[in-house]
Amino acid sequence: MTALPRGETPGSPAADDDSVVADPSAAVPAPSSQDEGHDGGAGSTTADDAADAAETDGDESGTSGTDGAAEAGAGADGMTCTDETADGTGGTTDTDETADGTGGTTDTDETADGTGGTTDTDGTAAADDAVGPSAAAPAPLSEAESELAAQRELRERIEKRKAEKEGPIAAGAKLSGQAADLLAAVRAVESGEKSAAAFFDSPAPAAPRRTAPAPAPVRPRAPEQAPAPQGASPEAVAAVAAVLAEGGAPGALAGPVAEALGAQAADALREDPWQLMAVPGVRPEQADGFAQAVLGTECGPDDERRTAALVGWLLERAALQGHTALDATAVRAALAERSVTDPDSAVQHAVAEGVVLVFQDGQDDQESDAPAQAGEDAEGGVEDRAGQEPVQVLLGLDRYALAEESLADGLARLINACEKDADWTEPASAAGSPSAAELIRAVAAHGLVAHTGGEAARAEPAALITAARGLGLRALGAVHSVDGRRRLAEATGDPSTAVTLAGLLSGAEGPGRDEEGAIAVDLLVVLDAPQLDVETATILVESLADGTRLVLSGDPGVLGSAGAGRVFADVLAARACPQIVSRTPDPGPIGELVSGIGIGELNQVAAPGKEVVIVPVRDAGEAVHRTVQLVADSVPRAIGVPSADTQVITVGHGGSAGTRALNAALKQRLNPGPGRFGGFDPGDRVVHVPTPGRTVPGVVVSADAEGLHLDCAGTEIVVPQERVESSVRHGWALSAHQAAGMRWPAVVVVLPGDAAQGLSRPWVYTAFSRGERHLSVVHGVDQALQRAVAQSPAQDRTTRLRTLLEAPAG
Repeated sequence: MTALPRGETPGSPAADDDSVVADPSAAVPAPSSQDEGHDGGAGSTTADDAADAAETDGDESGTSGTDGAAEAGAGADGMTCTDETADGTGGTTDTDETADGTGGTTDTDETADGTGGTTDTDGTAAADDAVGPSAAAPAPLSEAESELAAQRELRERIEKRKAEKEGPIAAGAKLSGQAADLLAAVRAVESGEKSAAAFFDSPAPAAPRRTAPAPAPVRPRAPEQAPAPQGASPEAVAAVAAVLAEGGAPGALAGPVAEALGAQAADALREDPWQLMAVPGVRPEQADGFAQAVLGTECGPDDERRTAALVGWLLERAALQGHTALDATAVRAALAERSVTDPDSAVQHAVAEGVVLVFQDGQDDQESDAPAQAGEDAEGGVEDRAGQEPVQVLLGLDRYALAEESLADGLARLINACEKDADWTEPASAAGSPSAAELIRAVAAHGLVAHTGGEAARAEPAALITAARGLGLRALGAVHSVDGRRRLAEATGDPSTAVTLAGLLSGAEGPGRDEEGAIAVDLLVVLDAPQLDVETATILVESLADGTRLVLSGDPGVLGSAGAGRVFADVLAARACPQIVSRTPDPGPIGELVSGIGIGELNQVAAPGKEVVIVPVRDAGEAVHRTVQLVADSVPRAIGVPSADTQVITVGHGGSAGTRALNAALKQRLNPGPGRFGGFDPGDRVVHVPTPGRTVPGVVVSADAEGLHLDCAGTEIVVPQERVESSVRHGWALSAHQAAGMRWPAVVVVLPGDAAQGLSRPWVYTAFSRGERHLSVVHGVDQALQRAVAQSPAQDRTTRLRTLLEAPAG
């Protein structure tokens, strides 16, 4: 591998400098899902806050985070760095000029007028009723008189219908056609006019033939409107604001509190101030201060309202890190750290109040009084009266508990309802690879199949979909991103075979649903399955009819889902279905490097075409500078990939080289402007986060009174003005979780020194595997990269799905 030059100071490799390690006192911790940097009382959730809440970049890190005074060396991690230029020209001129700041855009801001729209008084609904038969032609009426007459007649008709409904209705008086004939026959039999046998000799009426529905007219696709949350009423928000003012809390929290607690939010908050923790971003310390101001001396650290809210807050926070449940010991320890003097009683009270549910692995679930009846030992387990070994006691929120149980039941239903004797011998024989043939044979005999492999292995699910369609089955592939949909469509050669998972569930994409509400497919292949969280998986499985075959396909080495759960990993661990492991390796130097990372080895790979380049840096400031130079100049010139096709990936959103800092620097260089539209200008690369955990890349087109117009891979999306701040952010730089499931021609991975603690093998594997043709690594973490790759990834998400899948049926 070859290193790009260091700009103005060639010939000074990091291996010769002992000052590469940044000063720990000045280092900014790398943010992760545990980033608590949004504790300010602003109350306005930004897109970065939403991404922080939904992502778990550091939750699976197995590194110790100790970036000590080890000797710096660019080759210490097994990858050699040289000071050659990427293009062989003998030097790279640093063209990172400062933007003139003039903006470059002259678009007028149309969002300030706030006019919204016009009032339409269309009276055409009653136009037909405004004209009636008349012996003499009436005098022509004015338009206003005609409108009034139509409205008056319409009101009369409505009143007449109401009067008819209120009066007695003669049985069968309003029937006609076959229903009237049937009623007449019944009355004839009852009156004795005809015998019942007479009707049995009549020929049965011919069944009406169903005519094919007329094709719907093709209409131009309207811009997709970003979903807006249902806000609380102004009265509820005003009442909450008054309570917040009493406790000294910022008024900006009024809207989120009213949405979280409902119409009676003000009364609930006054009675239980700790319910303020139901709002994302509010910490226990802030809720304690608010409660002290509202209740005075009536509250204390062991107040049952406080302890119940703390238990719920701990589990909600754990869900942001991927857990669907927590060990009771960990919950009690966390409560003790929050000054709760009797954590056991606090947990029992939370269970009694229905805040959490209780589960015991290895036994029947005890969801009610297990802590009250079982004697909990000092280690947090439960020891039964027979003196058996203690079992783990888990606490979980009902939403995730119900989701995992429903998912386990749904997967078992698909396994048992499948046609086991399907003959797919011919398509299996015609498959392009042994792994594809093995996958086809497994799907022919099973309702649920797991398939693992890297990027090149995606050709095998594509072959499966093609083979199933050749057999006349309704086969479909679902992916998590528009980019994934494009790649799957290219692999199958048919765009109709690929949909996004969000579009499939919403009905915007795919074949739609049948008369029973199930998705109209016989075979569904879900690619990038590690990104499937438990709630989405539950909705998907419940939408599949009996007999539908489901294939979960993905790379087990990548980061898990942004939402709670580890569905794909639990299905693999439970061995609830056949597992097909692809034998198709990813090609090229990047594929070789990533394959080694998957088994814990950071190998030196040959990159004659500069497919992999290491750029050593000393500190975060230099990391930002070199990243901008790579994206704007070096990669387009030396590799031939334009800046628009180069993606930057870094460890977190905060920090001196996080996504915020990098996006600011990249915007200044690539698309400078004043940020006229809420901080954005036409041409800005952005990501839209319609729901937590879902990232949609796009480009800003314009803005007007409706909102911010984005072009997301050819689909126009309009984000309302009030949603821009919370759901749109610049997208030149992303976190690894946001980049999962997508690929770009070139990727620049930034590893500043203050990000060492956020590294893990899954993180490195995910980030390094996003590049198709080129990977540049801005390297400033010294030995931490090699340690992160070598250390076995810790599966530290606590879930119950594996236990439920392993439990015997019955």
